[in-house]
Amino acid sequence: MARIRSKSVFITGLWRENPVFRQILGICSALAVTNLLINTLIMGLSLIFVVTMSNMTVSILRNITPTRIRMMVQTLIIASYVIIVDITLKAYLPDISVALGPYVGLIITNCIIMGRCEAFARNNSLWPSFLDGIGSGCGYAVILLTVAFFRELMGFGSLFGVQVMSVGWTNWVIMVMAPGAFFMLGVVIWVVRSFGAREEEAEIKR
Repeated sequence: MARIRSKSVFITGLWRENPVFRQILGICSALAVTNLLINTLIMGLSLIFVVTMSNMTVSILRNITPTRIRMMVQTLIIASYVIIVDITLKAYLPDISVALGPYVGLIITNCIIMGRCEAFARNNSLWPSFLDGIGSGCGYAVILLTVAFFRELMGFGSLFGVQVMSVGWTNWVIMVMAPGAFFMLGVVIWVVRSFGAREEEAEIKR
């Protein structure tokens, strides 16, 4: 029973309540950092770390945190982990840290993290909160990586900085601009939601 519940919590964050295509959260960073796969991967891993650790910390402190100041406590917890990520990137990946710019710091205000802390972690124990954080973070990262895959491929003709398109390939400049990000994210959300709708219809028929 515990195993089934654990699987359900993870899949809910990854798919059923995916923060990007289900709840339309985290769109700012989804549009800003998805022009290159490497930047997107680092951003995704950073958010997975922050949301998972924040969930776990909020869960551990849930019984001793006064209700009236819980939002301030959650913000402080999230900010602490974001600072750790920011310092780590500046120390070990300075070029990527510069490329991501202010969007690492803006993880603090990301609705995905605050939403999971408030809606799930403060009402559940440590292990489910850990799985919820991992699931939500992975759900966010998968969508961003999908968008980044097509944007880098069509915009630069490369993947992770390695040229993969032929010499005659003409880069789609629009794909490295904001309109290209809007377009690709819209297409990804449309395709995923269409697939999800078919799955739901199939489950109802069963």
